[in-house]
Formats: sequence, C-alpha cells, structure tokens
Amino acid sequence: MKTASLLYAGTIWLMPAAAFAHPHIFAEARLEVVAGDDGTIVELRNVWRFDEMFSSSVVLDFDNNSNLKLDADELAEVGQTVLESLEEYSYYTSITGDGKTIKVAKPDAINVDYQDGQLLMFFKVKPGESLPLKGKLTFGVYDPTMYAAMDFATDGDLVLVGDKFAACKHQVVRPDPDEVLAQNQGTLTEAFWNDPAGTDMTKLFATRLEVTC
Repeated sequence: MKTASLLYAGTIWLMPAAAFAHPHIFAEARLEVVAGDDGTIVELRNVWRFDEMFSSSVVLDFDNNSNLKLDADELAEVGQTVLESLEEYSYYTSITGDGKTIKVAKPDAINVDYQDGQLLMFFKVKPGESLPLKGKLTFGVYDPTMYAAMDFATDGDLVLVGDKFAACKHQVVRPDPDEVLAQNQGTLTEAFWNDPAGTDMTKLFATRLEVTC
C-alpha cells in the first residue's frame, strides 16, 4: 500500500494506538512566512527534508518501473498522494491570529524531489481567510498525530519575508517539554498520549514563530 508508507491521514488509523506515543518519521523543516505590500500574510512556503529510512521506503513503494529511483512521473504521484491525504491536517501548517486557529487553503501542488537519499517536499499554502499583520500571530509546522517529527534545526529556518514585518517584533519559541507537562497536567491525559489525533494538544510542544504587530 503506497499511502501506508507516507504517514498520511488516510492510513494512520491502521496503526495501533500505542504507535502514536513517539514519532516514526523525521523531517527537517523550513518555513518562510510572506507578507504582501497590503500588510497581510499572503503565503507560507514549506520545505521538508525527510530521513533516509522513510525516504527509501517511499522509493520502494512508488518506484513503478523498478529502476531504484523516482522518475518525474513517480515523484508527481507522491506529491499528489500527499496533496490529497494531508488536507484534513492543514498540511501540518499551523497559523493562529490572537489565539484563533486560521485554516489554510489547499495548495496548488506538492512538489517532490529525491536528493542524496532523502525525499524533499516543497509547497506554498495561503491562509484560508484574510490575515492582517495585527495583534499576535503564530506560525509553525507540526504533525498533530505525533507520527512525524517536524524539526527546525536552527531558528534561521523560520523566516519572515516582506518589508511590512519591519514594524513587528518576532521570536522563535521552542517549548520545553517538561514545562509543558507541568503547566498542563489537567489536560494532558492518558487519552492524549494514546490518541493525540483526537486532541489539539500536540501544538503545545511544537516550535513556532511568534509575531507581534
């Protein structure tokens, strides 16, 4: 089953609940948040580089002509699979405006490449509604099911693009897991660890970019 190795929503329910206790797939992420001349967020640019083990499993599943690599049509098939499967999860892209969750629109495409034994995905998403540079905004990338660990290796992998950000303050927040657990003992229950897909608590642990304008 091709989608089974792609971690995506359509097949995650096939796995036992205990599998959600820790990630099975690892990816280095980069996020560029772009502001337009009109003072609104116009798009978020994602780049994900997956670990070699997961990448090799995707090659095995999508290498239709068995030439031990992913040709252009096979890469396109991977991208289309991801495009359809991650819509429910907002493409792992998290946006809030003054605490309100902002959904993202479906991207035109998920572009995929395979370099040096690693799978790369890059794509743009737009906020599902107008999002002016006002108040407190947060941006991040995380898998709410905890099956994939999306890691920003450095703070420089979270980038603001656009002159309008000059009037805003920003910081990269990397939550301390022990502090998160201590501050949320009443809500981080056993049910969360067994079925995080049914909660929205995973974001408490996720690295995020906070912007205040």
